[in-house]
Amino acid sequence: MTVKNYMDLPYHIVIQHLNDESGSYYFATVREFDGCMSHGGTSAEAYENIQEAMEGWIESKLENGFPVPAPIDESQYSGKFVLRLPKSLHARLATEAEREGISLNQYALYRLSM
Repeated sequence: MTVKNYMDLPYHIVIQHLNDESGSYYFATVREFDGCMSHGGTSAEAYENIQEAMEGWIESKLENGFPVPAPIDESQYSGKFVLRLPKSLHARLATEAEREGISLNQYALYRLSM
């Protein structure tokens, strides 16, 4: 495959607005490409810059004989997973969920999303 072929695939670009010691800017990454990142003064500029960074990232991988990951297929995830935890933690989480008036499942989702 060529760089253009890869660029046509549905990769997941994440753009975040940040305010830090560097100022206010938009930071862009590609979930599938470790270390592929860019930034811009606007979200549109960050998107344009990450497209350029993606091309360079893919080109470098291909030139050096490394595989380029396929886009993540989110349809393969059911939204469920099993988690084993100590009884004491289970009890604490169940108590906190009850105190909030929500199910343990909703409480766990809330805590994981923080």
